[in-house]
Amino acid sequence: MIALELSFTSTQERLSARPEHRKILEQLHTDGTLIGAGPWADDSGALLIFDADREAVDRIIADDPYYRTQGVTIASVRDWTPIVGPR
Repeated sequence: MIALELSFTSTQERLSARPEHRKILEQLHTDGTLIGAGPWADDSGALLIFDADREAVDRIIADDPYYRTQGVTIASVRDWTPIVGPR
């Protein structure tokens, strides 16, 4: 599994790009690739958990323009080994 952490700034570009990004996330969830995703309560960033390898997540990042939108920064992409929950 891969944990992707984002950090945000308040920009209109980010807010405008968010609806299309969320459609992509819904499809990834339906496909079983995305386990969960959501913003921090203070909207300073978000956490996404993927049931995929790093190569697949890199493709997802490359295919979704949201990750290149002003106001969105990829803070970390890390392998995650859950001990409770999925897997």
